[in-house]
Amino acid sequence: MEDKRNIQIIEWEHLDKKKFYVFGVAMTMMIRVSVYPFTLIRTRLQVQKGKSLYHGTFDAFVKILRADGVAGLYRGFLVNTFTLISGQCYVTTYELTRKFVADYSQSNTVKSLVAGGSASLVAQSITVPIDVVSQHLMMQRKGEKMGRFQVRGNLEGQGVIAFGQTKDIIRQILRADGLRGFYRGYVASLLTYIPNSAVWWPFYHFYAEQLSRLCPQECPHIVFQAISGPLAAATASILTNPMDVIRTRVQVEGKSSIVLTFRQLMAEEGPWGLMKGLSARIISATPSTIVIVVGYESLKKLSLRPELVDSRHW
Repeated sequence: MEDKRNIQIIEWEHLDKKKFYVFGVAMTMMIRVSVYPFTLIRTRLQVQKGKSLYHGTFDAFVKILRADGVAGLYRGFLVNTFTLISGQCYVTTYELTRKFVADYSQSNTVKSLVAGGSASLVAQSITVPIDVVSQHLMMQRKGEKMGRFQVRGNLEGQGVIAFGQTKDIIRQILRADGLRGFYRGYVASLLTYIPNSAVWWPFYHFYAEQLSRLCPQECPHIVFQAISGPLAAATASILTNPMDVIRTRVQVEGKSSIVLTFRQLMAEEGPWGLMKGLSARIISATPSTIVIVVGYESLKKLSLRPELVDSRHW
């Protein structure tokens, strides 16, 4: 008799690829809409000097909402939606790499570790230019300048349309740094997100397996998968937040050296400076990870080839 606590992982060869991509884009877009404000807040907290503007995640949320309204929490969102492309490249690389590694090792931890790191490498190569532009747009605010660049409309105290802001930021990046400016912080991004992704997947499967042993056999797998996702995200966030702070500063402030940025941060704010934005990161990761896990696992179930549906227990 099948042990219902055994979590059956849906692999690449089990999927109907057309359904997988159509449902995947829709799911990713819904997730980005829900968590983007906390991504913006995290970025501003990481860039600010000390607590010069905001005293924490909630304080930043209230102040941005008062100053700019809901639209202020979505600065740079239209540009950021282009990362939907990298998101699909990420899941494709992850699933294909798992399939490749399976020829050499049946260890789920090994497959998850290698596939997660590889997927992040591919995704970041596409994402970094989009991130650079969207982060500069996130820094736009009334009053004090936060980033290197400020759109002309803001300097005059007037708003400009979203695509006008984007065009202005792109021109300023090109004038200041050339095409290389769009890959500023690329190495720091790889050092942040490859470990983050490589750590997240093994911890996710580890927590899910442990919870499956503790829960009754009748408990649906999706319940402890939904719990495992945030636990894995919090673990990965704590381990990689120092590099995430450095990455953000390199990209927004135009710094050229990871080492010098680290030394300056330590000199100005000490070790706690490396944990800036961690709470906003975990807060944004928790609901988004639940949605991602439930959505991704459901997506794979919906995309399962018809002849395999009746053979699985969920």
